[in-house]
Amino acid sequence: MQNLSEQEIVRRENLQKIRELGVDPYPPEQFEVTALAADIVANFEEEILEDGKKRGLNYQEVSLAGRIMASREAGKAMFMNLQDSSGRIQLYLRREEICPGEDTALFDMVIKKLLDLGDYVGVKGFVFRTRTGEVTLHVQEFKFLAKSIRPLPIVKRDAEGNVFDAFTDPEQRYRMRYVDLTVNPEYKDIFIKRSKMLSAMRRFFDDQGWLEVETPILQPIHGGAAARPFATHHNTLDMPLYLRIANELYLKRLIVGGFDGVYEIGKMFRNEGMDRTHNPEFTSMEIYVAYKDYNWMMKMVEECLEYVAKAVLDGSTVARFGDQEIDFAGPYERLPLLEGIRKYTGKDVAAMDEAQLRQFCKELHLEVEDNWGRGKMIDEIFGETVEHHLIQPTYITDYPIEMTPLAKKHRSQPGLVERFELYVNGKEIANAYTELNDPLDQRERFEDQLKLRERGDEEAMALDEDFLRSLEYGMPPTSGLGIGIDRLAMLLTNQQTIQEVLLFPQMRPK
Repeated sequence: MQNLSEQEIVRRENLQKIRELGVDPYPPEQFEVTALAADIVANFEEEILEDGKKRGLNYQEVSLAGRIMASREAGKAMFMNLQDSSGRIQLYLRREEICPGEDTALFDMVIKKLLDLGDYVGVKGFVFRTRTGEVTLHVQEFKFLAKSIRPLPIVKRDAEGNVFDAFTDPEQRYRMRYVDLTVNPEYKDIFIKRSKMLSAMRRFFDDQGWLEVETPILQPIHGGAAARPFATHHNTLDMPLYLRIANELYLKRLIVGGFDGVYEIGKMFRNEGMDRTHNPEFTSMEIYVAYKDYNWMMKMVEECLEYVAKAVLDGSTVARFGDQEIDFAGPYERLPLLEGIRKYTGKDVAAMDEAQLRQFCKELHLEVEDNWGRGKMIDEIFGETVEHHLIQPTYITDYPIEMTPLAKKHRSQPGLVERFELYVNGKEIANAYTELNDPLDQRERFEDQLKLRERGDEEAMALDEDFLRSLEYGMPPTSGLGIGIDRLAMLLTNQQTIQEVLLFPQMRPK
């Protein structure tokens, strides 16, 4: 049994009364919209006639639809505020125009008494400017479109734009994003910019002739990253499946198959912790281009992110993030990983064995698990001592081989691989390699990962025999890149938590 508040009961009663008056509160036919509120307010023009009266030059016949967000009576007339997807506009309604005959029930009962804030309506009329200077739609036709039977939070704004009784609790906002976007319409801009970001990235790749593809989300073997997967079971096949943690191995198969460049923008899933920069499902872009290496990829990333930033930031490459100004114009600083640790700690971790690394982690008060190998400990040391220094876009390059089983060995530095990660404002937003295309070397790396898994490392990669078989047919020299779309969106929209750039972030059950 649903427990209803007093307001919810009243709204349900209003709904029934509207139906009894012969008005359909949820009509089936479409309502033709010809203009948006924000465009009307911004572009309205008028002229002064010889008798001193004013006449609107545009928007003589317009049709709008949206929610009623405020209402007040003025004798036989009413003023309302209508909010559509673009913004708000004032409405002016007169009884004799809405109900020109003797039957005034639509105005006197439905509009004046049974219409509630949050209800959807469609209106037609002409635009004018009131004596107080407010652009207003003079309504000549009115139609009910959808009744709201649950009241919205009342957010008040005064003439100076100050907000009172705001709907600001983050947990409520994320759980009820539909309410958040209605009463806090300014947050729509975050998701409009996110959409522009994705469109610009696709446009940049498409202009190079690279192909957007789709790869499996349900995978028999979780691979392409070091992460704990979500597991499920397929009943018909009677086999375990995993939500993908990465799409890397499938995209590389397509390079083997003869495509010169492929990319995919899609959801990844990792059964790990949640915090300000992590969500169990997240959006990633991965791209693989044949006959390239990680040096070429660094230049391409600079060109791509500069292009994307300009598309989102109205031609600028500078994004404000908190107190920082982040400039996405290249070139970016390049700093080898081991050199970065030495720069900020004075220690040469490259010369340390596993026991010495454990001791160093202890000195840094890092909790180290018994199953961790050298790569995992170096990664933790780097995260603790270096990451927070990397504010402007910086490439961290040349990782120890233990940290990256899918990257090619460095061409001049033994024990390292040709890999870079892009850090901005202390967080990694991109990861790239010169891809390992030697099938025998790749098999040995996978076998090393199996040894780590036997020691209890649940994030170690699984051995994918089909992927190894594809490499045995031959993969050309290739460079690959992954970009964390959510983190990039945070930077370009000045948001401090990943939940703000996800329309529906994962939440704990109530």
